[in-house]
Amino acid sequence: MATLIAAPLVETLADLIERLGSVPLERIPARPAPGTATEADLLSRPGGEKRLYELVDGVLVEKPMGFYESLLAGVLIQLLRNFLDQYPLGVPLPPDGMLRLAPGLVRVPDVSFISWEHFPGRLLPREAIPDLAPDLAVEVLSESNTPAEMARKLHEYFEAGTRLVWYVYPERREVEVYTSPDQRTLVSEPGVLTGGDVVPGFELPVREWFGRAGQRRDA
Repeated sequence: MATLIAAPLVETLADLIERLGSVPLERIPARPAPGTATEADLLSRPGGEKRLYELVDGVLVEKPMGFYESLLAGVLIQLLRNFLDQYPLGVPLPPDGMLRLAPGLVRVPDVSFISWEHFPGRLLPREAIPDLAPDLAVEVLSESNTPAEMARKLHEYFEAGTRLVWYVYPERREVEVYTSPDQRTLVSEPGVLTGGDVVPGFELPVREWFGRAGQRRDA
C-alpha cells in the first residue's frame, strides 16, 4: 500500500478547514480537539454517539449520510452481495466499514469491495480498522460534501491502491466513474455501471439502481 505524505502543520483553524477540503464546521466535533484525535476516538465516541466519523490528520470529520443516501448504499450492497454469492471474487463492506489508507488516515466509503487477493487463505483481519484500501470505493454524496473534500478523497484512494471509484450524485441520478484521479466517465440513465477489471462481470443499470431505491420527494 502506498504511503501518503504527511500534511504540513497549520497555523489557524481556517488553514485546517481548507486542508480538509473546506468541510462545514458542523461536521467537525470540538472534542477531541482537532489535531489530537486518534483511532481510539473513532471506535469509542462519548456517550455512545452513533454518528460515523473519518480520521484525517488528527481530526474527526463526520461522515454525512442522509436517509436516501443510506438507502442507495444499502441497495448497492445487496446487489453486490447477490453477485458475489454467485461469483466469489471478494467481500463487500457497508457504510460503517473503516479502512486505514495510511497512518493517521481512516476513510469510510459508503460501499466498498475488497478482493480476496488481499486476504491470504481467505482469512479476514481481526482488527477493527485494518490496513486496507478498497479495490472499489463508492461515495454517495450528500449536500455537505464539498468538491475540495471529494477531490482530496479521490487522490487518497488511488494513492493507497484503490482501482475504481464511483461518486454518486442522487439529485442528478448520475455516477462519476474514476479509474484514476484524471480518468473520469459520467454514467447516467439509461447507462450501465460495470465493475470493469475490479469486479468483472458485475453490471448495474443506473435506472435500476435508483428505481430500487424509490423516488425521493421534491424539496
